Amino acid sequence: MMPYERFQAWRSCHELAIATYRLTRDFPKHELYGITSQMRRAAFSVAANIAEGSAKRGCTEFRRYLDIALGSLSELRYSALLARDLELLDEPRWKAFETKADTAGKLTMGLYKAMAKGATPTPRR
Repeated sequence: MMPYERFQAWRSCHELAIATYRLTRDFPKHELYGITSQMRRAAFSVAANIAEGSAKRGCTEFRRYLDIALGSLSELRYSALLARDLELLDEPRWKAFETKADTAGKLTMGLYKAMAKGATPTPRR
């Protein structure tokens, strides 16, 4: 198991990335290089920044990567809202996605706050 896999925040963000890829499969082909690509990049960035940051030395450096992950999560949430408003997503699918994004956001923010208190970035068993 990689060190980042122990973080509940990373697991939730990884699930969100998978959900994003599945959700955008049904988007029109003319959006492949538009909103589909943007949502996928943002979703990947959220989980990838947590993984990368967990390999850095010290809480300050890890927090910087968590901050970037939170920014990407915000971008992803806006993209989903836009997709809903453009009628690429129906309301039930958007709400389910928002629930996943909300959970990922809360867990990532919790990890960010824990790092601010100087907690060790790699949990002990």
